[in-house]
Amino acid sequence: MEEEIKKFNEGENIISVDIEQQMKTAYIDYSMSVIVARALPDVRDGLKPVHRRILYAMWDMNNLSNQPHKKSARIVGEVLGKYHPHGDTAVYDAMVRMAQPWSMRYPLIDGHGNFGSPDGDSPAAMRYTEARMRKIAEEMLTDIEKDTIDWRKNFDNTLEEPTVLPAKIPALLVNGSSGIAVGMATNMAPHNLGEVVDGTIAYIDNPEISIPELMEYIKAPDFTSKCVIYGYEGVRDAYTTGRGRVVMRGVTKTETTKTGAEKIVVVALPYQVAPGDFIRNVVDLIKDGRIEGIANINDESNKKEGTRVVIDVKKDAVTKVIVNKLYQMTQLQSSFSINNVAIVDGKPQTLNLKDLIANYVKHRLEVVTRRCQFELRKAEERVHIVEGLLKALDIIDEIIAVIRASKNVTEARETLMKRWDFSDIQAGAIVDMRLRQLTGLERAKLQEEYDNLLKLIAELKALLADERLRLEVIKKELLEIKEKYGDKRNSEIQYETRNFRIEDTIPDKDMVITVSHLGYIKRTALEEYRAQARGGQGSRGSNSRDGDYIEYIYIASNHKYLLFFTEAGRCYWMRVFELPEESKQSRGRSIKNLLDIGDDNIRSVLNVEDLSDKEYLQNKYVVFCTEKGVVKKTRLEAFSRPRQKGIYAISIREGDRLLSAKLTTDDSDILLATHSGRAIRFKENNVRSMGRVSSGVRGIRLSDENDYIVGMACVGAEDKHDLLVISENGFGKRSPLEYYTTIRRGGKGIKTMRVTQRTGLLLSFMDVTNDDDLLIITKRGILIRMHISDIKVAGRSTQGVRLITLKNKDEIASAVRVARSEEDDGIEVAEVSQVEEVMSKDDVEIPDAVDNISDEEIEKENAEEELEQEQEEQ
Repeated sequence: MEEEIKKFNEGENIISVDIEQQMKTAYIDYSMSVIVARALPDVRDGLKPVHRRILYAMWDMNNLSNQPHKKSARIVGEVLGKYHPHGDTAVYDAMVRMAQPWSMRYPLIDGHGNFGSPDGDSPAAMRYTEARMRKIAEEMLTDIEKDTIDWRKNFDNTLEEPTVLPAKIPALLVNGSSGIAVGMATNMAPHNLGEVVDGTIAYIDNPEISIPELMEYIKAPDFTSKCVIYGYEGVRDAYTTGRGRVVMRGVTKTETTKTGAEKIVVVALPYQVAPGDFIRNVVDLIKDGRIEGIANINDESNKKEGTRVVIDVKKDAVTKVIVNKLYQMTQLQSSFSINNVAIVDGKPQTLNLKDLIANYVKHRLEVVTRRCQFELRKAEERVHIVEGLLKALDIIDEIIAVIRASKNVTEARETLMKRWDFSDIQAGAIVDMRLRQLTGLERAKLQEEYDNLLKLIAELKALLADERLRLEVIKKELLEIKEKYGDKRNSEIQYETRNFRIEDTIPDKDMVITVSHLGYIKRTALEEYRAQARGGQGSRGSNSRDGDYIEYIYIASNHKYLLFFTEAGRCYWMRVFELPEESKQSRGRSIKNLLDIGDDNIRSVLNVEDLSDKEYLQNKYVVFCTEKGVVKKTRLEAFSRPRQKGIYAISIREGDRLLSAKLTTDDSDILLATHSGRAIRFKENNVRSMGRVSSGVRGIRLSDENDYIVGMACVGAEDKHDLLVISENGFGKRSPLEYYTTIRRGGKGIKTMRVTQRTGLLLSFMDVTNDDDLLIITKRGILIRMHISDIKVAGRSTQGVRLITLKNKDEIASAVRVARSEEDDGIEVAEVSQVEEVMSKDDVEIPDAVDNISDEEIEKENAEEELEQEQEEQ
């Protein structure tokens, strides 16, 4: 079989190859073809092959700036038929882009007809549009006929095409480029022509110039839109390494209508951001409830005024807050990732700013050198002819006689060469000389031409002998280009990226933050909650939907940060003023529209002053407590880097969930209270600081599996605080802090309230002072506020007094301590009778382990547990 294959191969001249090697070679050839011949620009003229072929075809067919427009289909056909054997769509799309002022900083083609729009509209078909070169594009091909560049055969070897254009303009820096090849891509930003010229001249004057020095001339990219370059770090990276991320911001202004309503007018969008895409983005955010305060948005952009997107602001909204939200959430702030990859000597390279300029100057130096050589050669050829003509004029009568006596032109030329020693070229020029050149005026012109040619030859030889002189020529031509086509920057540079301080526009007043059972959140001005007499029936707090009620209440000022902790132990960040501000009767917004918490629920919120102050972060701790009595302490610094999707704050064990988180300074006492009515007090330093992913240690031993923690308090040893406990049925009391003895953590604790059928089990536990107010809200939305000083101080084992009258089987949902406001100081509180501390005959005490164990027995158990715990730790 092998012999038959061998004979067959020999007969058919078939060569066997390794398929793996063949595939590798074929793929490498394909990828290099895409890289070099299609996707990446040449560093010298800044053009890809398709753009170069379009410009040369237009030049070749005399489709110049001073000529009438030609049909785009004719231009595309010329390019396809002669130079670019690919699809007509690719050629037309490339030509369209070169005609769009929003795509190219300095368009190279003058389009006539529908060439698309900044909003992404497609151009008309090429049979409907017309085009011609712009004057600036002609500068790219100037001197192409003077042997300044190399040529190669086209795809069918019938014509020649340029391998590169002379490029009087540094087009790669000026217009940028983008493309995706095989395994690499390029994305180069456009720049201001005047700045690029100045930077190039600076390099010519000092080739050792540093990149920071070049950046004094070429400050930053200059995009087609009048956006703001926000921050300079990305620009510096791009110019230094060839890679960087430039942040762009749109430009807005505020207008006020005759009715006093405000409008946000977007007058510039970032580069390559279409107004329609921006509007759709904003509309989606409004529907999702992520941006509030916008009544309407409309696109009023036109050719005369350019971009104009008008956003109507609602009366109660803060305009600057909305603008900042637009920067954060929409394409009003975008980025341009610079990746300076270009073809250098046939190979792709990543180039910094100096590399780009150096390669361009090297190319121009070669062009000017070859141009000088070409012009010198032509001048020397012409001066040789003029010498012969001048010599002939001195003996013109004899020459005429020779020519008349000759049988033909060849004989006349040979006679002139033999008799007067003329060269073949000179003899041919003499024979072809017209009679008008025999006049005195023509002789003077010839003599002037001869003198000028000698002068030109001397200048060209001097240029060719001195590279510095040729560089001066390049500088002169660049200055001429700047004079003709230079303009002002479009993109303003904002060097500092300090975020806009929205808090400067928002009063720093205290807000009541409420979270409902179903996860609706809002902030309401604290002054809306006026103080009432203890024992009152309260006022309507919010309009809750069926099955929902206010579960948590927090107090924080507008300027503070909020750390949200969920029952699963994750942490999220938000500023108070970022929450929706609504009346106390409104339901609020779903937390899931504000934070990416999924199916998790918020259990605790901390008010943090500043997340950038290192000293503050180092000296603050977060103490966590779960419903099963686990406590944990973590340094606040661990939560100082906000992430949109949150981070783990504590590892929650199965069957447990986070109850509360408190901000401390590592010198507090921690108090925990259980649903069954017991409490424990221990030193914070009994709990060592742990990382975010740890789960913590036991804080209190629960009485049974149905028991759980209802509250945690963190107080300083010198604080003059009382401990306030509230039961399910609206009873409450406060007891001095010294009634709670400090022991080691992990014990069963001591009785903190006499739990009866009348009072119900313990619901809330907190530390308070006489200067505080208490805010209570029920599951039906009834809310009451009272002074803490009106609540009687009593012993740990009493059942307290009635704080709120519950009707129709209503229950307390939540209670929170509120700092006393000055506006409430003058409110008169009515006298009401207190509920006696002694039990009436109708009260039936709930029999449980708490009441069956004396304080002495509990202390003994605690001591035993402390000893047991010490042994375990040892």
